[in-house]
Amino acid sequence: MTESVTEFEPPTPPAVPATGRWQPLPRRGAVLYAGSAAVSVALPVTVAAAMIGPVLLDVPRWLPAAAAAVLGVLLGGSIGLLRHRRIGWRLDDDGFATRRGGLWRMETLVPVSRVQHLDLERGPLERRLGLATLVVHTAGTRMAAVRLPLLALEDAEVLRDRLARQVEAGDAL
Repeated sequence: MTESVTEFEPPTPPAVPATGRWQPLPRRGAVLYAGSAAVSVALPVTVAAAMIGPVLLDVPRWLPAAAAAVLGVLLGGSIGLLRHRRIGWRLDDDGFATRRGGLWRMETLVPVSRVQHLDLERGPLERRLGLATLVVHTAGTRMAAVRLPLLALEDAEVLRDRLARQVEAGDAL
Protein backbone atom coordinates (compact mmCIF):
# COMPACT_ATOMS: atom_id res chain seq x y z
CA MET A 1 0.00 0.00 0.00
CA THR A 2 1.48 3.31 -1.01
CA GLU A 3 0.62 6.67 0.37
CA SER A 4 0.74 9.73 -1.73
CA VAL A 5 2.32 12.67 -0.01
CA THR A 6 1.02 16.06 -0.96
CA GLU A 7 2.64 19.29 -0.05
CA PHE A 8 0.73 21.29 2.52
CA GLU A 9 -0.37 24.71 1.34
CA PRO A 10 -1.68 27.03 4.02
CA PRO A 11 -5.07 28.48 3.21
CA THR A 12 -5.03 31.98 1.86
CA PRO A 13 -6.41 34.39 4.42
CA PRO A 14 -9.54 36.31 3.54
CA ALA A 15 -8.85 39.81 2.35
CA VAL A 16 -9.50 42.78 4.56
CA PRO A 17 -12.03 44.92 2.72
CA ALA A 18 -10.51 47.88 0.89
CA THR A 19 -7.21 47.86 2.73
CA GLY A 20 -5.69 51.32 3.03
CA ARG A 21 -9.03 53.19 2.90
CA TRP A 22 -11.09 54.30 5.87
CA GLN A 23 -13.79 51.75 6.63
CA PRO A 24 -16.97 52.44 8.61
CA LEU A 25 -18.32 50.24 11.38
CA PRO A 26 -21.16 47.90 10.35
CA ARG A 27 -24.68 49.33 10.66
CA ARG A 28 -25.88 46.60 13.02
CA GLY A 29 -23.58 47.99 15.69
CA ALA A 30 -25.38 51.32 15.59
CA VAL A 31 -28.20 49.82 17.66
CA LEU A 32 -25.84 49.18 20.58
CA TYR A 33 -24.20 52.58 20.26
CA ALA A 34 -27.56 54.38 20.10
CA GLY A 35 -28.98 52.37 23.00
CA SER A 36 -25.99 53.10 25.22
CA ALA A 37 -26.11 56.82 24.45
CA ALA A 38 -29.90 56.91 24.92
CA VAL A 39 -29.64 55.43 28.41
CA SER A 40 -26.71 57.71 29.29
CA VAL A 41 -28.72 60.82 28.39
CA ALA A 42 -32.20 59.71 29.45
CA LEU A 43 -31.39 58.61 33.02
CA PRO A 44 -29.97 61.86 34.39
CA VAL A 45 -32.48 63.99 32.45
CA THR A 46 -35.39 61.92 33.77
CA VAL A 47 -34.19 62.11 37.37
CA ALA A 48 -33.64 65.88 37.10
CA ALA A 49 -37.08 66.42 35.55
CA ALA A 50 -38.73 64.28 38.24
CA MET A 51 -37.07 66.37 40.95
CA ILE A 52 -37.44 69.86 39.45
CA GLY A 53 -40.59 69.55 37.31
CA PRO A 54 -43.17 69.28 40.12
CA VAL A 55 -41.65 72.28 41.92
CA LEU A 56 -41.64 74.54 38.87
CA LEU A 57 -44.80 73.37 37.09
CA ASP A 58 -47.06 72.14 39.91
CA VAL A 59 -47.77 68.84 38.12
CA PRO A 60 -47.47 65.23 39.22
CA ARG A 61 -43.87 63.95 39.34
CA TRP A 62 -44.40 61.28 36.64
CA LEU A 63 -45.44 63.77 33.93
CA PRO A 64 -42.16 65.72 33.56
CA ALA A 65 -40.22 62.49 34.21
CA ALA A 66 -42.02 60.68 31.36
CA ALA A 67 -41.59 63.62 28.97
CA ALA A 68 -37.91 63.94 29.86
CA ALA A 69 -37.39 60.19 29.44
CA VAL A 70 -38.83 60.24 25.93
CA LEU A 71 -36.84 63.33 24.94
CA GLY A 72 -33.70 61.90 26.53
CA VAL A 73 -34.03 58.62 24.65
CA LEU A 74 -34.59 60.42 21.35
CA LEU A 75 -31.73 62.87 21.88
CA GLY A 76 -29.34 60.23 23.22
CA GLY A 77 -30.21 57.78 20.45
CA SER A 78 -29.59 60.45 17.82
CA ILE A 79 -26.24 61.34 19.37
CA GLY A 80 -25.27 57.66 19.51
CA LEU A 81 -26.16 57.10 15.85
CA LEU A 82 -24.16 60.16 14.82
CA ARG A 83 -21.15 59.09 16.90
CA HIS A 84 -21.30 55.57 15.44
CA ARG A 85 -21.19 56.94 11.90
CA ARG A 86 -18.10 58.98 12.75
CA ILE A 87 -15.92 56.00 13.74
CA GLY A 88 -13.70 54.34 11.16
CA TRP A 89 -10.67 52.11 10.83
CA ARG A 90 -7.90 51.51 8.32
CA LEU A 91 -5.26 48.84 7.90
CA ASP A 92 -2.30 49.31 5.59
CA ASP A 93 1.40 48.44 5.47
CA ASP A 94 2.21 51.07 8.11
CA GLY A 95 -0.17 49.66 10.70
CA PHE A 96 -3.65 49.94 12.13
CA ALA A 97 -5.45 53.28 12.46
CA THR A 98 -8.70 54.38 14.04
CA ARG A 99 -10.59 57.64 13.55
CA ARG A 100 -13.35 59.10 15.73
CA GLY A 101 -15.25 62.32 16.03
CA GLY A 102 -16.72 65.06 13.92
CA LEU A 103 -15.81 68.48 15.26
CA TRP A 104 -12.86 67.18 17.26
CA ARG A 105 -11.43 64.34 15.23
CA MET A 106 -8.99 61.95 16.84
CA GLU A 107 -6.90 59.65 14.69
CA THR A 108 -4.70 56.99 16.24
CA LEU A 109 -2.10 55.06 14.27
CA VAL A 110 -0.52 51.97 15.75
CA PRO A 111 2.59 51.12 13.75
CA VAL A 112 3.11 47.41 13.18
CA SER A 113 6.40 47.59 15.07
CA ARG A 114 4.56 48.72 18.25
CA VAL A 115 1.96 45.93 18.35
CA GLN A 116 2.50 43.56 21.28
CA HIS A 117 -0.56 41.35 21.05
CA LEU A 118 -4.16 41.37 19.84
CA ASP A 119 -7.42 40.43 21.51
CA LEU A 120 -11.02 40.03 20.45
CA GLU A 121 -13.65 40.79 23.06
CA ARG A 122 -17.31 39.88 22.68
CA GLY A 123 -20.03 40.63 25.20
CA PRO A 124 -23.42 38.92 25.08
CA LEU A 125 -25.04 41.61 22.92
CA GLU A 126 -22.07 41.70 20.56
CA ARG A 127 -22.22 37.92 20.17
CA ARG A 128 -25.94 38.13 19.43
CA LEU A 129 -25.34 40.71 16.69
CA GLY A 130 -22.20 39.06 15.26
CA LEU A 131 -19.90 41.86 16.44
CA ALA A 132 -16.60 42.04 18.30
CA THR A 133 -14.21 44.56 19.83
CA LEU A 134 -10.64 44.44 18.52
CA VAL A 135 -8.05 45.37 21.15
CA VAL A 136 -4.55 46.15 19.89
CA HIS A 137 -2.07 46.15 22.80
CA THR A 138 0.93 48.33 22.11
CA ALA A 139 4.42 48.85 23.42
CA GLY A 140 4.52 52.03 25.42
CA THR A 141 2.73 53.65 28.31
CA ARG A 142 0.37 56.17 26.71
CA MET A 143 -2.70 54.49 25.28
CA ALA A 144 -1.24 51.03 25.87
CA ALA A 145 -4.28 49.52 24.15
CA VAL A 146 -6.30 50.79 21.21
CA ARG A 147 -9.89 49.50 21.14
CA LEU A 148 -12.17 49.42 18.14
CA PRO A 149 -15.66 48.41 19.26
CA LEU A 150 -18.55 46.94 17.30
CA LEU A 151 -16.65 45.56 14.33
CA ALA A 152 -18.25 42.81 12.31
CA LEU A 153 -16.86 39.56 13.74
CA GLU A 154 -15.50 38.48 10.35
CA ASP A 155 -13.66 41.80 9.88
CA ALA A 156 -12.31 41.69 13.44
CA GLU A 157 -10.93 38.17 12.95
CA VAL A 158 -9.37 39.05 9.61
CA LEU A 159 -7.87 42.27 11.01
CA ARG A 160 -6.44 40.40 14.00
CA ASP A 161 -4.93 37.68 11.81
CA ARG A 162 -3.53 40.13 9.25
CA LEU A 163 -2.01 42.36 11.92
CA ALA A 164 -0.50 39.31 13.62
CA ARG A 165 1.08 38.23 10.31
CA GLN A 166 2.44 41.74 9.73
CA VAL A 167 3.96 41.74 13.22
CA GLU A 168 5.54 38.32 12.63
CA ALA A 169 6.88 39.43 9.25
CA GLY A 170 8.33 42.56 10.87
CA ASP A 171 9.96 40.48 13.59
CA ALA A 172 11.56 38.22 10.99
CA LEU A 173 13.36 41.13 9.35
